[in-house]
Amino acid sequence: MGIELLGGRILAPYFGSSVHIWGSIITVFMLSLSLGYLFGGKLSTHSASLATYGTIFFIAAIALLPIALSSQWLMEVIFINVEDTRYGSLLASMALFFIPTVILGMLSPYSVRLLVKSSNESGQVAGKLYFISTLGSALGTITTSFYLVLWFDINIIIFGFSATLANLGLLAILINKTSRAHKMEQTNG
Repeated sequence: MGIELLGGRILAPYFGSSVHIWGSIITVFMLSLSLGYLFGGKLSTHSASLATYGTIFFIAAIALLPIALSSQWLMEVIFINVEDTRYGSLLASMALFFIPTVILGMLSPYSVRLLVKSSNESGQVAGKLYFISTLGSALGTITTSFYLVLWFDINIIIFGFSATLANLGLLAILINKTSRAHKMEQTNG
């Protein structure tokens, strides 16, 4: 949600902040998330592991960087070449946010797969995960809109989100390695 809110700030200087601009941003995020959920669910059926989970976080962290590094020139190119702000904002939203949001969307179903130990608990695990996810989205929205945009440049916030994702990926990979080493010790010991 933080990135979605920043999307409005990134597009506003070029396309404005009318309802169709926000409609473009929200549409791209919803479509991207839906594809991410689909891909993440599919990926989770192939020997899910914390190492792969951490890798998804790393890829998401890298995928966010072009938003900070390329948004200005990309907005200028689209603004100059697409006269209708509705379609310009839709194209700009796709160019900047589609890929990172697809990757971020993969995390939710993959999380469910890692947390579910038996089919009897799948509904409860999914419910708890979506509760935490939605609560996190609400906190991310309020934090970004009430504080971060007042204290930091948009690119600094994006770099911060990227660093957070990279650190979470590293944590997942380290936990996976520690867990595997511990299991090997128990097997050999």
